[in-house]
Amino acid sequence: MSDQQARPQRPSVAQVRAICQPDAVRMRANSEHWVADVYLRGISPYLTRLLLRTSISANGVTALMILTGMGAAFALLIPGLPGVFLAALLGQMQMLWDCCDGEVARWRQTSSPKGVFLDRVGHYVTEGLIPIALGLRAAGFPDAGWLDTPWPLIGALLAVLVLFNKSLNDMVHVSRAYNDLPKLADTKTVGTPQASGVRTLRSLARFFPFYRAYHSVELTLLALVAGVIDAFVGDLMATRVLVAALAILGVITIVGHLVAILSSSKLRA
Repeated sequence: MSDQQARPQRPSVAQVRAICQPDAVRMRANSEHWVADVYLRGISPYLTRLLLRTSISANGVTALMILTGMGAAFALLIPGLPGVFLAALLGQMQMLWDCCDGEVARWRQTSSPKGVFLDRVGHYVTEGLIPIALGLRAAGFPDAGWLDTPWPLIGALLAVLVLFNKSLNDMVHVSRAYNDLPKLADTKTVGTPQASGVRTLRSLARFFPFYRAYHSVELTLLALVAGVIDAFVGDLMATRVLVAALAILGVITIVGHLVAILSSSKLRA
C-alpha cells in the first residue's frame, strides 16, 4: 500500500493503524496529548475506518472537532451536574475527532497547510471559550445577579492567559520560519533549558504539573471535579476556587514558559 490507489476503500482496523499511526505520530513528545497515548489512539482507528467509508474530508472531520470543542464550552453554561458531565464527554470527543482528522488525511494523502491551520483554529477557539464559560458558571449564570460578580471578568482574563500561553509555542515556529531555520524536531530534549537553575525549577514543577491544566481536556475534567464538589456542598465555591487558581497559576505558567523557551535551543540554529 505505497500509494493511495493501492489502499482499499474499506480498510481493516489493522490497516488503518499501520498507515495512519506511524511511529512518527505515536512517538511525538509534544504534539501527542496524553489521552491519545493512553486510550484514544486505541479507539480512533475504529472511528476512522467508518469515516473512510463516507465522503467526508479530513478538513470536514476537523470541522466536527471545532464544533465539538465549542459544544464543550457551551455545555458548561448548563447549571448543575448535567453541564459538567456533558462538557467532559465533549472534551474527550473533541480529542477523538482530533486523532481521526489526521488519520483520514494520512490515509487519503490529503494533508495540507489548510488542515493544520483549521486544527489550530479549533484548539484556540475551544481553549479560549472554556475559561469564559467557566467564569460565567462561577458567576451563577444564568441566574439573576451573575453580571454583578467579578467572575465573568476573571474568566475572560483567564482566557487571555490561556491563549497567550498557547501562542508562545506558535511564536517559536514563526520566529524560526522568519529566520529560515529548519523545523524543530518534536522530541523531549529540544525544549530542555540550557541554564541549570531553570532546569532545576522545571524538574521541580513536574511534581505539581499545574502548567498542563490549560488544555480543553484538563479544563473540562477539572470543571467536572469542581461541579461534583459544588453539587455536594450546595454552592459554587469549588468552581470559583478553580477559576481563581487557574488565573493565578496561569500567570506563573506564562512566565515559566517564556523563560524556558528563551533558555532552550528552540530559538537557535
